[in-house]
Amino acid sequence: MLVVHGLWRSTGRLALWAEDAALPAPAARRGRRPSRQPHPYAAAHGTLIAALGAVGVPGTVELLLPTAGGAPVASPQFVRDEITSARVTLSGWLVPTLEYEPDEALRIVRTLNEAESAGELTPGATVRHLGAVVEFAGDLVARGRLLPTAEPGPMASWRPVLAGADAAWVQSLALALPPAGRAEVTAGTGPGVRASEVTARSVLATALDALVDAAARAALSSYPTIGQQPRTAAEAWLAALTGPGRRFSAHPAELDRLTRELAEWQRDAVGGPVRACFRLVEPQEDAEEPDWELQLALQVADQPSMVVDAERVWRSRGALKALARRIDSPQETLLAELGRASRLYPPIVDALREARPSALTLGADGAYGFLTEGAPVLAAAGFGVLLPSWWGRPSARLGVRLSASSPTAPGTVAAKSALGQQAIVEYRWELALGDDPLSAEELEALTSLNAPLVRLRGQWVQVDAKRLANGVKLLRANGHGRADVIELLRIAASPDTAPAGLPVTGVSADGWLSELLSGKADRHLAPVAAPPDFNGTLRPYQERGVAWLAFLQSLGLGGILADDMGLGKTIQLLALMASDAAEVGPTLLVCPMSLVGNWQREAAKFAPDLRVHVHHGAERARGDAFLAAVRDADLVVTTYSLAARDAAALAEIDWHRLVVDEAQAIKNAATRQAVAVRSLPARHRVAVTGTPVENRLADLWSLMEFANPGLLGPAAGFKKKYAEPVERHGDAEAAERLRRLTGPFILRRVKTDKSIITDLPEKLEMEVLCNLTAEQASLYQAVVDDMLARIENSEGIERRGLVLATMTKLKQVCNHPAQFLRDGTRLAGRSGKLERLEEILDEALAAGEKALLFTQYAEFGGMLRSHLSARFSREVAYLHGGVPKAARDELVARFQSPGGPSLFVLSLKAGGTGLTLTAANHVVHVDRWWNPAVEDQATDRAFRIGQKRSVQVRKFVCAGTVEEKISGMIRDKRGLAARIVGTGEQWLTELSTSELRSLFALEAGAVVE
Repeated sequence: MLVVHGLWRSTGRLALWAEDAALPAPAARRGRRPSRQPHPYAAAHGTLIAALGAVGVPGTVELLLPTAGGAPVASPQFVRDEITSARVTLSGWLVPTLEYEPDEALRIVRTLNEAESAGELTPGATVRHLGAVVEFAGDLVARGRLLPTAEPGPMASWRPVLAGADAAWVQSLALALPPAGRAEVTAGTGPGVRASEVTARSVLATALDALVDAAARAALSSYPTIGQQPRTAAEAWLAALTGPGRRFSAHPAELDRLTRELAEWQRDAVGGPVRACFRLVEPQEDAEEPDWELQLALQVADQPSMVVDAERVWRSRGALKALARRIDSPQETLLAELGRASRLYPPIVDALREARPSALTLGADGAYGFLTEGAPVLAAAGFGVLLPSWWGRPSARLGVRLSASSPTAPGTVAAKSALGQQAIVEYRWELALGDDPLSAEELEALTSLNAPLVRLRGQWVQVDAKRLANGVKLLRANGHGRADVIELLRIAASPDTAPAGLPVTGVSADGWLSELLSGKADRHLAPVAAPPDFNGTLRPYQERGVAWLAFLQSLGLGGILADDMGLGKTIQLLALMASDAAEVGPTLLVCPMSLVGNWQREAAKFAPDLRVHVHHGAERARGDAFLAAVRDADLVVTTYSLAARDAAALAEIDWHRLVVDEAQAIKNAATRQAVAVRSLPARHRVAVTGTPVENRLADLWSLMEFANPGLLGPAAGFKKKYAEPVERHGDAEAAERLRRLTGPFILRRVKTDKSIITDLPEKLEMEVLCNLTAEQASLYQAVVDDMLARIENSEGIERRGLVLATMTKLKQVCNHPAQFLRDGTRLAGRSGKLERLEEILDEALAAGEKALLFTQYAEFGGMLRSHLSARFSREVAYLHGGVPKAARDELVARFQSPGGPSLFVLSLKAGGTGLTLTAANHVVHVDRWWNPAVEDQATDRAFRIGQKRSVQVRKFVCAGTVEEKISGMIRDKRGLAARIVGTGEQWLTELSTSELRSLFALEAGAVVE
């Protein structure tokens, strides 16, 4: 595997390098390390060229990287799992690079980010960050936010114009630049020099300038160029702006004049640290003359709250002080700024006729023109604009309100099966102010006033006369229509689908449509109790969840069940499946490999009448045998990898329901498994995820495209319509439209909800069954075979020692092969427990929560600390018996503090008693002591006085191994339970060889791969 990294060099080119997992770890060194040394994991030039498929200019760059134990620390995506307690410092390392010009960089960065960890190529954090910069550069060019310049050389270039939201986004990108993106050792940097935020901003500025120039030239490449030889400096400059080369030639005098003129023009376009600001003030309610006033002011560009009105400017003598900022020559600055603004908004010329302009009087038409045309243009050019608070609110706009009727009477939907997305709904339009329909008298008054801004019901309202006339005409003709459910939702959420060009300001409906459109159907539906043969009790919020799923199912619609971790998503799905009629057909459930066995066992525990078939492994059923197995099953469980591999076979089945667990696995819509899963036919679809879906809107599109195909339209349209406005520009209106469109199909309850927390126990304990990997199973069997071969000839203390040593070895194998082998090899992908632990921590950390991880093995605790720190790119605290008291107290205090580590690994003996760690509300016992009193004491580090949240306790057990068998004995109080409780593992030494063989034997189903 290659992890590809990138940095933008001061030379103006992109440099790519990679960490290569195939390279061996470096041998330990003695003595002083050389100041310049090749990076031991860095891919060679040939490897880079073969992997990237793009021949760049080979080079070598020295990077200042974290170093421990004489070797560079691996990046979070490149986990080598070497364990070291050495202090981390910054050291220089030489890496082979391929360098690319900006036009090539645009293409290769996009390609790498589209690959998204496909195959053996993984984009590192720096490449993902560069992807955001490339996307931003293209967006700036598409919106025309750039200016041509002439630079020394002379060279013609395009440069971005950054103001308002664009400037804020640049600041965010600078703060988000990974340290490796500015790690190049150049003049003035080195191990003793600390990089600053200014450095991050300068690196970003260099990259953005080059990429905007390249994107602009790419956009202009299809236009015809000047055919004749340039005769003047301006013509030569224009030719260089549109051609492949930036350099041009000109007579020095002409070039000097061109440079001065461009500089003056750019000052007019860009502005300075203090800018003109325009505040629109509405007329007083009792004013005889309803005139609007456009007040003039100065505003500090980077601190918009610092505004000095023009009247104060004219009263000043010399410099002005606004809070802590000094404004030099304020009167001259204001006049210059107003002159610049007048080119964009000509009415300002009237104000400039006065000696000391302070305000401009506008009529209703003028105010409306400023709101709709002048203000956006001025704001885009970098001027300050302050508008009335009501402007932009839906309640201040004339629009249309959608009123729909269900095709079935209220209360009858549950009796219907699969009304479906194609269920036809009747609707009608009403003209409205916000969400309130307008009366006939109000419509007549608005029509007669013929003004763009009207005071109605005590507030100002925007009224477009043409749209109003079209709306009235529409209603008089026929304001009715028919649509299916999905189309109705699109109409309700999308202003461009409304008649007469008016925005949709509200939606009302009756019956099941009202429940659906409210987005709160789970709160209004009657709870669905578990069926009589269900071996479990649903909490009230879980009954509401089952009712919501059944409600969507009855409509033939899909949903995203996104409850917080620990709220019982699995049991809600099983209760829904157990309620299915026998003739509805099978459910296909797709999940990660680590959860296959868990679903199988949870189904057997809670819904024993469900017939479960696991479609996995080399011996899985195929062809007619598979079809027969599905006919005899209510629930078919498979993995994401097999869903992609066996997509054709799975698509032959008419699935009643398709469920994807840990649905973040399909968040990248372009991956093979995401495409395959979306292609499978099913009448009802459910995506299950505990990770919030609102973090990346592209992820939300992928999940919703699975649950309700077509609801959000094509990915490209969704990006333009929702993702970019919301994520980049903070468009609240677009966010509200998206919420209105998706809200009915997402159910997310969190543990902090007052309606949920009363349903939860203070401590929720659960046993988590984990499967072995093939490597673990092989080692496990070898340990058992070795013991059985030796035990017949052993007795007394030798026999007891052999049994206890075997138990220890088996527990180490169940934890991780690397713990048993002690060979320093990587941890990732080799242990079922570790994979499940990562999945649990993914959700806990995404929710901003903390976790305690207990193990009885100090060595394994160190391995976990190293691996999890790299895996989650964050500090992991670790407490073991060798930590002095002062350091121990410091670890506890830091973990308890809000900004402290989120994960705390503790050895059971060192951390099991005497500590208060209530900052955590998750406790994981990675391996078992088999002494409930000891485990409970450890759990009580989090579950004690001071804990204000429900604590989730998970005890890991490997399925089909001695761990599951001992756990079953304790839980079911059968067999040897009395000898087990409270005595650790000494009781094992008393068992006969036959009992040991049965206890240690590896059972079928232990391995799922």
